[in-house]
Amino acid sequence: MDQKFITINHLDLFDSTEFIKTGDQITLKKDLNNPYDDEAIVVKSASGIKIGYVANSVCTVARGTYSAGRIYDQIDEEAEGRICFVLEESAIASVKASQ
Repeated sequence: MDQKFITINHLDLFDSTEFIKTGDQITLKKDLNNPYDDEAIVVKSASGIKIGYVANSVCTVARGTYSAGRIYDQIDEEAEGRICFVLEESAIASVKASQ
């Protein structure tokens, strides 16, 4: 498995910056029923709480990280990851890609 880096957005919408920290384990799950994005990937904490989504816009993806569209086909229905950095409204995480 290959390690990739992603940007997680919308931490502010879920009050995620209050409880996630560097080193935390996360789970990514393809959001197959998302009405806004066919390649949406939801990010949950180790306890199953939704903390955000993998960024999928040129304006929101941090340089050097993968967008949801680029990593969507490289992960199974679910993938594990770890928080590397926490910013004000986003975070950078590492993900183990299956391809």
